[in-house]
Amino acid sequence: MAVTDVENPLLGETTCGSLLQQLQRIWDEVGESDEDRDKMLLQIEQECLDVYKRKVDLAVNSRAQLLQTLADANVELSTLLSALGEKTVVGMPEKTSGTIKEQLAAVAPTLEKLCLQKEERLRDFSDVQTQIQEICGEIAGKLNLNDEAPVVDESDLSLKKLEEYHAQLQELQKEKSERLHKVLEFVSTVHDLCSVLGMDFYSTVTEVHSSLNDSTGVQSKSISNETLSKLAETVVALEEDKKQRLQKLQELANQLIDLWNLMDTPEEERQLFDHVTCNISASVDEVTIPGALALDLIEQAEVEVERLDQLKFSRMKEIAFKKQGELEEIYARAHIEIDTEVARDKILAIIDAGNVEPTELIADMDSQILHAKEETLSRKEILDRVEKWMSACEEESWLEDYNRDDNRYNASRGAHLNLKRAEKARILVNKIPAMVETLVAKTRAWEEERGVTFTYDGVPLLAMLDEYAMLRHEREEEKRRLKDQKKYIDQMTTDQETAFTTRPSPVRPGSANKKGPRANGGSNGTPSRRLSLNSHQNGTRSSKEGKLRPAAPVNYVAISKDDASSHISTSETIPATP
Repeated sequence: MAVTDVENPLLGETTCGSLLQQLQRIWDEVGESDEDRDKMLLQIEQECLDVYKRKVDLAVNSRAQLLQTLADANVELSTLLSALGEKTVVGMPEKTSGTIKEQLAAVAPTLEKLCLQKEERLRDFSDVQTQIQEICGEIAGKLNLNDEAPVVDESDLSLKKLEEYHAQLQELQKEKSERLHKVLEFVSTVHDLCSVLGMDFYSTVTEVHSSLNDSTGVQSKSISNETLSKLAETVVALEEDKKQRLQKLQELANQLIDLWNLMDTPEEERQLFDHVTCNISASVDEVTIPGALALDLIEQAEVEVERLDQLKFSRMKEIAFKKQGELEEIYARAHIEIDTEVARDKILAIIDAGNVEPTELIADMDSQILHAKEETLSRKEILDRVEKWMSACEEESWLEDYNRDDNRYNASRGAHLNLKRAEKARILVNKIPAMVETLVAKTRAWEEERGVTFTYDGVPLLAMLDEYAMLRHEREEEKRRLKDQKKYIDQMTTDQETAFTTRPSPVRPGSANKKGPRANGGSNGTPSRRLSLNSHQNGTRSSKEGKLRPAAPVNYVAISKDDASSHISTSETIPATP
């Protein structure tokens, strides 16, 4: 019964009081003394106190840990905010209130969010810094991209710092693009030059850097300073080689053309070297045909020049006489007289003697031809004036023949054309004295400058001009004398006619009036008028042409009346000429 009573209370809620009561009943049944009971109760109280102490200590420790956790969370929160460059974040508690666990519960979401943001920011920084490191490695000439990842400074993960890295990355990307563009330009230039020069492009660029050879399968091109420098040096070397080869090829082309012209090479043989002569006057930039400056092409041209040189030696006489003919033709055009037979005999003697190399002989004749061309050029202005003067003299001669023609005013075919030509000829003839004067001044200046006599087909030009001036003066004097004589004769004729009309005549006045016109007007009237006009024109032209000569005739001789009468009597039976 006792056990049952003890256990029954245990079936309900167990408390310290119920347990104490049960203990009291047990003690009563047992008969424990009060002293033992007190000891037992003290012991129970002590044990309870120890349990409470342990619980309190555990609670204190737990609170301390929670506080440390909260402090660490706040520190971490501050550190993350500082590292991320954020002053606050959405959802962050503004005031620290509530229990410790409530505060921890309030900080935890913000802290978790910032941790995620930090991890994301770390990835961004790592990506940017990795790209920067790669581009810097490419610029530095390191194409190995398997290096360690860059170390990210977690103390500064702000957006400002990230933007700085992005700006740096953009600058590097721009520099990389520019460098890559330069590299590709250099590579393209090298390709074009190698094509023109007939060189292997791939081996040339591989010597600069293996990544420039597309056949190797390397995707990334080297953009380092060293690569750019080597490419620039390669381009300069190839351009210099191109320039030298072009000069060599043009020299060979000129030699070929000279030899062809010298030996009258047919056009079919010349066309075989069109690829050589087509660039004879081209500039370096104009030569773009692949293989145009290949070494084998230049060697081919050299072999042909050597072959033609040997052929030239065997045809030296023919070539030398051809050069001499060219020289004689130049002198003939310049109206310079030379002894051609002596020159040809001298050439034959030199070739037969063999004392002079054929090339030296040809060079000497080329020098003579060059000198002759220079001499011709110096005489050109004077020769042009001589041609104009001679042409004017021909017109003067034609005009004199025209003036002596009795039928020049007849209405025949072509008479109006001759009349126009005569008008132009008179204008040109009036300019002859000025032509001669200018020609004399030019010739004297030329002779004073060179110290030699200017000859025209072997005759001194000044002597020709002096002789012409003298003959022209004599001709003008003769014209004046004939004009004065004609005036005197006309005057005598007029006086005689006046004397005949004043004498008494058995003929009727009517018949005399009828005969008068037939005697004077039919054969003498009109020709006399034409003669008077012609004399007046000649006198006017003579006064213009005689600017450098005395105006009055120096050999004029007066004619006596008897001579005039005899001249009139003889001229009555001869028709007057205009």
